[in-house]
Amino acid sequence: MNKNWVFGKSIPFPCMRVFWVCSSLAAQKWVSSFSPSKSLDWHALLFLFLVILCLNPSHSVDLNPQDGASLLAFKSSIQDPNKNLSSWMGSNCSDWTGIACENKTGRVVSIKLSDMNLSGQINPGFCNLSFLEHLILSQNNFSCSIPTCFGNLIRLRTVDLSGNRFQGVVPETLMKLENLEELVLVGNQYLKGPIPSWIGNFSTKLQKLDLGFNSFSGELPESLSNTTSLKYLDLRNNYLKGNVFDFQQPLVLLNLMSNRFSGTLPCFSACKQSLTVLNLANNSIFGGVPTCIASLRALVQLNLSSNHLTYKMSPRLLFSEQLLVLDLSNNDIYGPLPSRIVETIEKSGLVLLDLSHNRFSGGIPSKITELRSLQALFLSHNLLVGEIPARIGNLTYLQVIDLSYNFLSGSIPLNIVGCFQLLALILNNNNLSGEIQPELDALDSLKILDISNNMISGEVPLTLAGCKSLEIVDFSSNNLSGNLNDAITKWSNLRYLSLARNKFIGNLPSWLFAFEVIQLMDFSSNKFSGSIPDVNFNICSNFNSGDISRPSKDPFAAKKVVNFKVSTVVDVGSELRFNYDLSSAVGIDLSNNLLHGSIPEGLFSLEGLQYLNLSYNSLEGQLPGLEKMQSVRALDLSHNYLSGEIPGNISVLEDLTLLDLSYNCFSGLVSEKQGFKRFPGAFAGNPELCVESSGEGCRSTGYPTVPGKISDSESEGPISVWVFCLSAFVSFYLGTVSLLCSARARNYFLHTKA
Repeated sequence: MNKNWVFGKSIPFPCMRVFWVCSSLAAQKWVSSFSPSKSLDWHALLFLFLVILCLNPSHSVDLNPQDGASLLAFKSSIQDPNKNLSSWMGSNCSDWTGIACENKTGRVVSIKLSDMNLSGQINPGFCNLSFLEHLILSQNNFSCSIPTCFGNLIRLRTVDLSGNRFQGVVPETLMKLENLEELVLVGNQYLKGPIPSWIGNFSTKLQKLDLGFNSFSGELPESLSNTTSLKYLDLRNNYLKGNVFDFQQPLVLLNLMSNRFSGTLPCFSACKQSLTVLNLANNSIFGGVPTCIASLRALVQLNLSSNHLTYKMSPRLLFSEQLLVLDLSNNDIYGPLPSRIVETIEKSGLVLLDLSHNRFSGGIPSKITELRSLQALFLSHNLLVGEIPARIGNLTYLQVIDLSYNFLSGSIPLNIVGCFQLLALILNNNNLSGEIQPELDALDSLKILDISNNMISGEVPLTLAGCKSLEIVDFSSNNLSGNLNDAITKWSNLRYLSLARNKFIGNLPSWLFAFEVIQLMDFSSNKFSGSIPDVNFNICSNFNSGDISRPSKDPFAAKKVVNFKVSTVVDVGSELRFNYDLSSAVGIDLSNNLLHGSIPEGLFSLEGLQYLNLSYNSLEGQLPGLEKMQSVRALDLSHNYLSGEIPGNISVLEDLTLLDLSYNCFSGLVSEKQGFKRFPGAFAGNPELCVESSGEGCRSTGYPTVPGKISDSESEGPISVWVFCLSAFVSFYLGTVSLLCSARARNYFLHTKA
């Protein structure tokens, strides 16, 4: 096809000749014609007219009748609910949505029908488009087999059928497409069978092959290792197995993640100067990380996470300053953390370092604080000891720090406030001590602060009111003390707050239920006294809405930990996006404190509340009806001084799984009609209470030794120990942190950091 380009537009050659003639005639007039004192002459007007005409030539291109008939046959056999193809009529090619024609002949050369919700069968007449070069049907709902007649479209250079539901095997007829440069079949989960043996040698022009997110199985065909033209190979998320080839062509991208590959890592010697992305995550590769991997001088992203790699990391494994992402997480690598990762630290552009979930030991090397471009540091779930490096604040671009589940000691270094862009500080499950420094208020962008399961003492500083962006706060299982101050009220976006298992004292503040988006609060196992504030509970939207997504029906499925799942994205550009999804129980846990007085009736009117634990206090008064708690799954009011009759009918509470009203002072008759039969042990230790049982009449529930609190050595009962493990369980998905800082970066996904 003979084309010329002006201003990014395609101009036919005859028009181009007129264009240049006119431009020559009017060249001198063109400059002066826009002078403020002169008007346009006819040369300039003619010139402008021809430019406009030539830059938009397709309006006059007539669609070839034969190709038009083929397109209409295609349209007649598919479903188009959004009427995207309603413009397919008439003879003007430019009026046909998604169709591009050759300017002289009107033959269809390109079809781009992406994301149009098309479905149905592809008519065989479609394959009569013999001049077609680009076929893009991505992001639709086609669920048929890939038509064998596609092999007749021998001029095709691009085939993109991604994001559909094509099924079956790749037809052998596609091997006739000798001019094909790109074959993209990603995201058709019903495409299966082995990858065809001819896939690597049917076209000498093939540059991109993307078969990811399908159901292909078997081993890699040998032909793929010798396709000299191939640059981009993406086979992620299939069921492929066998050893990984030492590819013989200069690949630019190799993504084999989430398959079943095994064996040891090859050196990829032929890719030394070309390979920028190497992703072999989530396979069964074993052995060590060979030092020859560092000879890949163009490497930008290396992801070997979730394999069976072991041994120590060699000190000779030094990457070039081109490396932006290094992920070796979820392996079995041991020994000290490498003191150097790149050859020249001063020139390093590393933005993400993930060595979590291994067996690294020793201290955190101070050289890490010299990686000035670093934005995400994951060292959790190792055997690290010693203190957090004092110069951690030198990493001014740092946005996520996760050092959890180690044996780190000492205090949180004050210098950490230098990481002023920090969004998540995760230090839980270490041996950290000292106090929460008032200067931490400088981290005013911080959204997640988790220092749980350490030995931190003192009070919560009033200055933390400056951390107004906080949404997830976990101070549980420390030695914190004192009264709750008003600093917490400034965290207006708070969604999860746990102060459990500390030494807090004083009355519960009136602002306790004033957080609009709070989802779970856990103040259990402290020494709070006074009564539960009787306030407006309608402020908390999640407590009043039953629409929030619910966790597993199994109340024993959770562990008593806070579990963060982090997903990060490194891409081209400089914009930062930070998102996460919080999926947890909607609940309140005030158990094991010194609370007294009656329970506010408003607590029993919260339609969205799933878990309520007020056990092991000295609460008294009568129990309101439970019928309004439409979402409740577990309710524990045991070991208090509640009295009176058991009211209402709980048969309507279909989600209620566990109920414990034991060891109180309830009296009267619990009728079988009230629906409590499915909780046979719920009323133990209420001597004045009779529970009606079919065929047995009224049955006493036994006598407690002490009607209120039992001794500290006594068991807390099944609901307190098990059910409200759920109230301390939070599954967080920080959906996408986009760490965007370098124009060298490419699309990169790190999945599920636990």
